[in-house]
Amino acid sequence: MRNSILMLATAAVLSLLPVVTQAEQAPPSAKAMQDAQREALKPLDFLNGIWQGNAYNIGPDGMRHEIVQTERIGPMLDGTIKVIEGRGYNADGTVGFNAFAVLSYDVRKRAFNFRSYAMGNEGDFEFTPTRDGYVWKVQAGPVTIRYTAKITGASFNEVGDRILPDGKEIRFFEMNLKRVSDTTWPSGQAVPMK
Repeated sequence: MRNSILMLATAAVLSLLPVVTQAEQAPPSAKAMQDAQREALKPLDFLNGIWQGNAYNIGPDGMRHEIVQTERIGPMLDGTIKVIEGRGYNADGTVGFNAFAVLSYDVRKRAFNFRSYAMGNEGDFEFTPTRDGYVWKVQAGPVTIRYTAKITGASFNEVGDRILPDGKEIRFFEMNLKRVSDTTWPSGQAVPMK
């Protein structure tokens, strides 16, 4: 009798739980996820191309270092990610700075991810598109490093600021680039089957 009452109570509780269909349990299809990724990255298509101009950074020693900066930016994996290579040239033509990044959109988290590799460092960083550019941030202990880019037509300006715990901002980087050309990099240079 006691088991019958327990079984009836369990059945009553279970009958009150919402019914979840198989469609609700299934993860989104690959096509749906790729479509969402392409849609999220589409507003940033104005970044695609080859850019060149001048840049400077102020190192930990306080010395200002100037370079000729180039950026090439393009879609890959059928537009579901965006790749970026930054290369800075010293006055003597040697490479003084080189960075590579992958910008992606995580459909499940509904957030962008900026994976950057530069100067022996790497990391995943917060990335926020803006109306005319983007902001990405690096947390470095108590200091936040914030890069803010603004693109207007054929002009690309990006600045880097260290934000101290007291809120004081110290500018340590700036680049001012002009759009040089379109590019098919990297997706336009796929290795053919034969």
